[in-house]
Amino acid sequence: MIVKIGLIQMTCGTDPLANLQKAIEQIHQAASRGAQIICLPELFKSRYFCQTEDHVHFGLAEQVPGPTTERLGFLARELEAVLIVPLFERRAPGVYHNTAAVIDADGTCLGKYRKMHIPDDPLYYEKFYFTPGDLGFLAWDTRYGRIGILICWDQWYPEAARLTALHGARILFYPTAVGWHPGEKAELGESQHAAWETMQRSHAIANGVFVAAINRTGHEGPSADGIEFWGASFACDPAGSILGRCSHDREETLVLDCDLDMVDAMRTHWPFLRDRRTDAYQDLMHRYLD
Repeated sequence: MIVKIGLIQMTCGTDPLANLQKAIEQIHQAASRGAQIICLPELFKSRYFCQTEDHVHFGLAEQVPGPTTERLGFLARELEAVLIVPLFERRAPGVYHNTAAVIDADGTCLGKYRKMHIPDDPLYYEKFYFTPGDLGFLAWDTRYGRIGILICWDQWYPEAARLTALHGARILFYPTAVGWHPGEKAELGESQHAAWETMQRSHAIANGVFVAAINRTGHEGPSADGIEFWGASFACDPAGSILGRCSHDREETLVLDCDLDMVDAMRTHWPFLRDRRTDAYQDLMHRYLD
C-alpha cells in the first residue's frame, strides 16, 4: 500500500495569520502533488519564541482543538488529506503545552500529542513555556494508515520512538524546530546535523517504521546571533534509507511515497520486535544505575 506524505519546510514570520496563510498555501501545493498525509513544522504559526523567556509570548497560545484546527479541518475535508498541525496549546490558565493535532481526511480532529521531552538549553528555553506532555505516546488510525507523532526534542529518545511504534504506528512524524547557533556552525554544524539525522534513521531501523522529520528554515532571533534553522527536512524508510531531503536554506514542499507493506517485510527479516527481552528491561524505569 503506497501512501504519499507531504513535508512542509517553511520560514516563519512574526504574524501568526500570515504564517497560517502560508501553511495553507503549502498544504494546497502538497495535496496538488498527491500528498495524503501532510505535516507542518513545530510551532509553525510563530517565530521560535523560546529563544527568550518573556511572558508576552504566552499570548500566542490557543485552545486545541480550537480556531486553527477548525479552519484546517475544513481544508483537510476539502483536500481529503490528513493534516498534522503543531500548535502552542493553552490548556488552562498557567498550563501550556507544545502540541500537535491530528486531523483526518474528513476534517475530524482525531486527537493530539503533547511533547513529552522539554529541553532547556541556550536559545531553547522551553521549560519556561511548556508543561511536559501527559497524554503518553500515541498512534492514530487515519484514512491512509496508522501514524504516530513526536515533537523535536523527543527525537533523541529511543524509548519514545519504540513506544509509539508499539502502539502500531507505521510512520513516525517529527515536527521540528532545530538549528545552529551561528557561532558554533563552523566548528560543530556538520556533526550536529549528522547526529540529528542519524538518530532518526536509527529509530526507523530499530522499529521497522518510516520516519519523517519536518523542520523550519531561515534565521530567527532577538539578536544577530539567534538560531539558523537548518531545514534539511527528510524522510527515510524502515531500512533507514533516505527517501528525500530538503535543502538547508530554502522553503520546500517534499512529497514522497511510503510503501507501508515494507513495514511487515522489514520486521519479518529484521525481527527486532520479536526478539526483545521484555522480561529484562525493568531497569529502564530508573534515571541512572549507580
